Amino acid sequence: MIKEVYFVEGMTCAACSASVERVTRRLPGVQESTVNLTTKRLTIVYDENQVQPEQIMEKVRKAGFGIQKEVPERKTKEQNRQRTARINLIGAAIPALLLLYVSMGHMLPFDLPLPGFMEMERHPYVFALVQLFLTLPVLFFGRGFFISGTKALFHRAPTMDSLVAVGSGCAFIYSVVMTLQGDCHHLYYESAAVVLTVVMLGKYLESRSVEKTKSAIHALTALAPDTALKLSESGETIEVPTEQIAVGDRILVRPGMRIPLDGFVLSGNSGVDESMLTGESLPVEKDKGSSVYAGSLNQSGALEIQVTGVQSDSTLSKMIRLVEEAQGKKAPIAKIADKVAGVFVPVVMGIALFSAVIWKISGANWYFTLGIFASVLMIACPCALGLATPTAIMVGTGLGASRGILIRSGEALEVAHHVTCVVLDKTGTVTEGKPRVVSFLCKEEETASLLAVAMAVENLSDHPLAMAVVNYAQALEAIEDIKVGSFENLPGRGISAVLEDGTPVFAGNLRLMEEQGYDAAFYQNQLNAYEETGATSVYLAVGKEVVGAFVIRDEIRASSKEAIADLHKKGLKIVLLSGDREPACRYIAAQTGIDQVISGVLPSGKTDAIRELQEAGERVLMCGDGINDAPALTCADLGVAMGSGSDIAVASGDVVLMKPDLREIGKMLRLSQLTIRNIHQNLFWAFIYNVIGIPIAAGLLHVFGGPLLDPMFAGVAMSLSSVCVVSNALRLRRMKL
Repeated sequence: MIKEVYFVEGMTCAACSASVERVTRRLPGVQESTVNLTTKRLTIVYDENQVQPEQIMEKVRKAGFGIQKEVPERKTKEQNRQRTARINLIGAAIPALLLLYVSMGHMLPFDLPLPGFMEMERHPYVFALVQLFLTLPVLFFGRGFFISGTKALFHRAPTMDSLVAVGSGCAFIYSVVMTLQGDCHHLYYESAAVVLTVVMLGKYLESRSVEKTKSAIHALTALAPDTALKLSESGETIEVPTEQIAVGDRILVRPGMRIPLDGFVLSGNSGVDESMLTGESLPVEKDKGSSVYAGSLNQSGALEIQVTGVQSDSTLSKMIRLVEEAQGKKAPIAKIADKVAGVFVPVVMGIALFSAVIWKISGANWYFTLGIFASVLMIACPCALGLATPTAIMVGTGLGASRGILIRSGEALEVAHHVTCVVLDKTGTVTEGKPRVVSFLCKEEETASLLAVAMAVENLSDHPLAMAVVNYAQALEAIEDIKVGSFENLPGRGISAVLEDGTPVFAGNLRLMEEQGYDAAFYQNQLNAYEETGATSVYLAVGKEVVGAFVIRDEIRASSKEAIADLHKKGLKIVLLSGDREPACRYIAAQTGIDQVISGVLPSGKTDAIRELQEAGERVLMCGDGINDAPALTCADLGVAMGSGSDIAVASGDVVLMKPDLREIGKMLRLSQLTIRNIHQNLFWAFIYNVIGIPIAAGLLHVFGGPLLDPMFAGVAMSLSSVCVVSNALRLRRMKL
């Protein structure tokens, strides 16, 4: 079996993607075919002995869509398409508004004036021609609906575009016929134009979020440097493109440079920022024999590295593939309106045609028949159905934005409504993400002078632990002026310094104390309990003895416990998923009430954990803030990124919380509940008008001697349904989260 990904062009709704899936699944040897409408990707698994790629592509083309085997770089193309859509929308909106003024202004209680030569009673033909000429540019700018809608009809797979095209087209044709007949009182040019313009607006707003995660892959790719410093046999350093480096080659990585490829350290000591892998804010100390990963940042010392994997096999490349794979999976809940459209569109068109034929057979004239046909299509126009979902989503996302909750798509709101499990990253999500000194242990009473010494030497280092010590000393106003004579970073251990008076000072881990011959047993016994909770210890030795020790911990956010309690009240399972050590994770879980802990995992492990939860039947919400969380965010049913986190995490999330507060997750879930309920209400109003109006428009009352629904009233009924839908959606703005 072969698995391939194709890029499909021309899809506009769920009916389109369903059509592509349907025709490809009919091919012999095709085991699985899934289309992601957002990314335009067709993922297909097939037996190469039974079907060839050319047959797959030909089948899709015959269904009316474009297809390419390679997914193209579409950034510029997407920008051009957005620009074209914006121009078309503006070009259609201006004449549509003018048309409404001309055609409907005289119907208002305050009669809007028209130039004398355009007045309907005095110059009816001019009145009709002005509307005709105002409608033509709207039809031109909205020609895409007619092209795609007609193509879909031709391939017997009608979509929402088909109904828009037929409804607007029939209203226009009917009005042209009335104009030619000299009847300028029954014109529906404005209905044809406004329907097109409103649907164009909805399509434009929806398309702006189509590429929501593409920037995440660009950002991950940018982490790997394009060049590397290759060491020759003679020890000479040569800068070469990264792709020219082979397994076994030696490379040099200087301080401040990113590591280009996976490997292990041959010589050198340094602190390496691996937050892109583990999400942990503290640098990892590297020395001879330590493994290093592509994309991580070398901070303090030069490293000579032997490459163990080429660029395509690096941990970073695997992360990129994980994100791409997660992006390619189909949305768990498709748009409600598009689902309904698959049945609604052909049924309405069938009713309109059937009604017209029956009336013609019964002896009605062509104008009567055309009026019936137009009335059915006009009252069943998808305007209300098309507005039902996007208006609620627009208002809901607007409400969220005003509360600091940025929701990228309607799918995110729909998925959030069914979440059963919330997975939380630890560092920067449940915790602050910034190491702080929580305690300073010392024998002497003169803590201020000891803190002043610590601040003087640590201030010369840019290590996060050093910054934590400096901030702690400053907060306690340890401002004694102490001069440092010499200073040295000791990678993997700490720092050493000599004060101006000749006193040696060492600050670092237990390994450094043992190397220098200091007895740290007194403090070590006290620190064991702290380290069980994930804290980090920094010993301070001044002169001939260890005089104190700092306990440094990444503190739990003040709101985390309350937020987790609120999520429990909603019946949700809470899981802590982290690359940190198990004792630290267990401590955090115990303090906050988290149900399950999964610790010590890399990005691939995080996605595996998410998939295991999904296979167990959970609908998973993943919340994180680090680069390493990007694959998990896109793999989860709903990815929620902290706005204070990395750009890549933000780009990968379906929802972005601008406030670094887990309580916002509960608000977002409440917003989802309100919005989905509003969508259901909107769909009810949209359908009730159709259920009542379509039989009347088809002439059911006229059969029993009742009135015949004029296309004008059909248009008014359609407008009323839209007003109800929009008004109901606007109620969301008053809801409290």
